Amino acid sequence: MRIAYYAPLKSPDHPVPSGDRQMARMLKAALELAGNTVELASEFRSFSANPTVESHAAALAEAEHEIARLSALWETGKKPDLWFCYHPYYKAPDLIGPRLSARFAIPYVTAEASYSARRNIGTWAENQARLADTVKSAALNICFTARDRDGLAEIAPQGRFEMLPPFIEVSAFAAPPTGSDPSKLIAVGMMRPGDKMESYRMLARALEMLPHLPWRLSVVGDGACRAEVEAEFSRIAPVRIELLGERRPAEVPNLLRGAGIYVWPGCGEAYGLAYLEAQAAGLPVVAQHIAGVPEVVRDGITGLLTPADDIAALAGAIERLLTNETESLELGAAARRFVFEERSLEAAAKRLAMILPKVRA
Repeated sequence: MRIAYYAPLKSPDHPVPSGDRQMARMLKAALELAGNTVELASEFRSFSANPTVESHAAALAEAEHEIARLSALWETGKKPDLWFCYHPYYKAPDLIGPRLSARFAIPYVTAEASYSARRNIGTWAENQARLADTVKSAALNICFTARDRDGLAEIAPQGRFEMLPPFIEVSAFAAPPTGSDPSKLIAVGMMRPGDKMESYRMLARALEMLPHLPWRLSVVGDGACRAEVEAEFSRIAPVRIELLGERRPAEVPNLLRGAGIYVWPGCGEAYGLAYLEAQAAGLPVVAQHIAGVPEVVRDGITGLLTPADDIAALAGAIERLLTNETESLELGAAARRFVFEERSLEAAAKRLAMILPKVRA
């Protein structure tokens, strides 16, 4: 099929790296690997963290321009077979795809749409209502997690849903793991307010409980909260903490391979692609059993997941793997198999090749 691809939160060509941009790029690649022609329909970003009446009106006006532009293009005979929207939600609704799909009678598909009833306030309430209508009328809604599927099913019980587990491109991890340092911990996370900062706080408190063990932590990431992150780790001996800052994506696989355990609490994680990358590198994961983390880490098989908000349990899981190298290596080997066999770009392409023909029914 010829697919018009759109990501209202962050285009795959956006200059700022993030998990959303990474998944937008990989999903586009998976669609292409599945045999489709995929064209980026629009760079329009509808995202607004704190919308005002004025900013919302401006977004709607810009959306009208995009609808007019694409309508003119499609009327010349370049109409796609399908509109594919990645990650519409209350802060980044699709303001153009549903209208175009209806006007040109083409199927509309969402991927990783999410709905939260507690966001039905102010301008967001309008976006929520728009999203609910979109999900109900979509030819197909592709969900990455059971959590998202269940949330959508509550507002659209007659909606059409299919599952596509989160995945990564594994080629950068093709080389077999070498002898890593079992006492070296590593974490990857942007240093920004909210859930990311809460994960850093929790990790620092957990590691403070382990002064009797010879561990060291490397942190990949940077951002507006770097000073706060440094303050959180200030009660730990500086020789144990290595803040590496932001690194190019191509550098991350080698950094992961040089470590022994991936540690990241995962507060509020939708799922976390970094968990899959760490497991592809052969690392066991220690995280919380929270949000979407269980969708990408198999508790007791590829890592250890601890109860939510239990700092002592998180510290205990880290200590368990630091003091049991055999278990750590076994979990790491299983983690690598899991990602390569079930969560690769190729596996996602095969799944999409099964899913997409259903929109023609």
